[in-house]
Amino acid sequence: MYERFGLFVDGEWRKGSGAATVFSPVTEKVLGEIATASATDTQAALDAAAAALPALRVLGGFARADALHRVADEMIARGEEAAKMLSTETGKPIAQSRREWTLAVDQFRWYAEEARRIYGRVVESRAPGGRFEISKEAVGVVGAFTAWNFPASLPARKLAPALAAGCPVVLRPSSQTPGTAMIMVDCIRTGGLPRGAINLVVGQTSQTYAPIMADPRVRKVSLTGSTRVGQQMIRDAADTVKKVSMGLGGNAPLIVYHDADLDAAIDISVAAKFANAGQVCVTPDRFFVHESLHDRFVEGFVKRTRAIKLGNGLDPDTAMGPLINAKRLSEIDDIVRDAVRAGAKVETGGQRSADFNEGHFYEPTALTGVTDDMKVFARENFGPIAAITGFTEEDEVLARANSCEMALSAYAFTRSPERARRTVSALKSGMVGINSFALAASEVPFGGTNHSGLGREGGPEGMEDYLETKLAQIVM
Repeated sequence: MYERFGLFVDGEWRKGSGAATVFSPVTEKVLGEIATASATDTQAALDAAAAALPALRVLGGFARADALHRVADEMIARGEEAAKMLSTETGKPIAQSRREWTLAVDQFRWYAEEARRIYGRVVESRAPGGRFEISKEAVGVVGAFTAWNFPASLPARKLAPALAAGCPVVLRPSSQTPGTAMIMVDCIRTGGLPRGAINLVVGQTSQTYAPIMADPRVRKVSLTGSTRVGQQMIRDAADTVKKVSMGLGGNAPLIVYHDADLDAAIDISVAAKFANAGQVCVTPDRFFVHESLHDRFVEGFVKRTRAIKLGNGLDPDTAMGPLINAKRLSEIDDIVRDAVRAGAKVETGGQRSADFNEGHFYEPTALTGVTDDMKVFARENFGPIAAITGFTEEDEVLARANSCEMALSAYAFTRSPERARRTVSALKSGMVGINSFALAASEVPFGGTNHSGLGREGGPEGMEDYLETKLAQIVM
């Protein structure tokens, strides 16, 4: 399934210096072999990107916009191919894969229009006959690193604004889910951008990450990954003083106040929690439910959770697929077992699915009786586990919600506009959803604070991360 692709360097698909095997999370069988890069291959990609920078800048914002619209058109034409690749590699339901590809297309549409609006300004100088000119220009070559859980939307959030700004990119997607990024890069190939504007390498850290981070021509790096990897990247970027932006881990609180619409809170919480088998950085992990609603919330949540159909994501009846690999499956099982040993109660799920002889399937799980110091509550679980606890007072729950070092997303359900505003103000989080989990859109900034990351993706703010501000004083 990867025969048409490989490494993409200087405008063409190439064979790599090595190979790696990609496995299905559904069957645990081999999906195919992918070409992997050596340090020399990565260096060639960096050289191509550096060579493309002058041409991409000269191309101008309007021409770059036209190119990105052509890319989006090609992505639409290949949408079903991409969705099937995405579901095959990740196991997620095909409906979720189609939506993810559609959101990726939207990134290219949005930033195509933003490319036409890279504005500067003129300020009157204090010097007689003078003026200040403030302009924006591409930061330079970009290194982009993406995780496996959203193999379409994560690259799109980096590639679209970078190319719109005039920055050539070397993309290193996850080697667990490379095919979706390969299709996207192949769509970009058809857009008419200069050779070398987009490059793709896959391979070991020493052969891909290390050369990108060491190269002084790379002026910005963008990561979606774990907090641990992000901390290392910040240290490595310091050597050549690169700009960094990164979306890291989350451990989102969900507060259900006493005046919440209980049915709505349950319905959309179940859908959000178990999308992509819980392998989502913004998914709610810590459920705080007011004591007056706690038992009814648990009852309804468990009922809806038990109705979730596990299976192959390519089956249209599947509502939740497998975890990405055996390691993730084992880690989730350990988290649940640790919680039970500490006194939590399994209301539903809590074990590997007995319905499958192969694949990394874990039952969607709800736990009660959890305490704030349990591992399942204190750390991001990144899996299909809803940890539910009660609360009595508003100040109390806000303090508990803010006790985590992660600060990516947070949610609350209430019918009170005043309480909604207080909650938004009080929660320490880059993003807050009130009666909604829909935070990701191309026109608004996505990202967190504290240990959840730096910078933003999406909206005008996402473009700023790929631009430098230049000041000129002109006296004539």
